[in-house]
Amino acid sequence: MHPEPHDELRVASFRDLDTTTLYEILKLRSEVFVVEQECAYLDPDGRDTEPGTRHLWFAQGNRVRAYLRILSDHGVERIGRVVTAPEARGHGLAGRLITEAIAVIGNRPSVLHAQAHLSDFYGRYGYVVNGPEYLEDGIPHVPMIREGSRSAR
Repeated sequence: MHPEPHDELRVASFRDLDTTTLYEILKLRSEVFVVEQECAYLDPDGRDTEPGTRHLWFAQGNRVRAYLRILSDHGVERIGRVVTAPEARGHGLAGRLITEAIAVIGNRPSVLHAQAHLSDFYGRYGYVVNGPEYLEDGIPHVPMIREGSRSAR
């Protein structure tokens, strides 16, 4: 009897990503954002390589099952590209990634642009809508913010 494979959390800067992992990340993002959600756009937008960007993902072996990135935007951390592979949905990986992202960000404020139907999901992690709904690639989105903890220094 073989043990069940488990998801391992990994965190890296761009320069620390090996080519196989980078390929798997870009493949997952393309499978979900471009193919499944039918949004034709350039996913590799140049921001993945920025020095302050952190990549967080869950993998089983070489297979990336859930991913997000954290960008550093002028003192505000920006969570983006949150994605879970179809076969990995419903296992809590996105929530575990958000929890880990908040730990990485620490006491600094952070923002994200959520698909509108997921605003309650992000609300569980302290994010609140802070602007009007808008369409991005035909999908309703809302800007959200999580204020940093000013008391912890």
